[in-house]
Amino acid sequence: MQQSSVASHVPAIKASAVLQAAFAVLLGVMLVGFTGFAHVEAVHNAAHDTRHASGFPCH
Repeated sequence: MQQSSVASHVPAIKASAVLQAAFAVLLGVMLVGFTGFAHVEAVHNAAHDTRHASGFPCH
């Protein structure tokens, strides 16, 4: 009789998915924060229209 080992991998897969989602959120917050509060004019101008379209104030 064989035992299935699939059930033992489910928590590891769930933990990996949660870690990936948390990293994606952190990266997104960092990117928005960097472009939103950057004092470098080139960065500000490159993201200006995108910020206003998404409702993120930059002035």
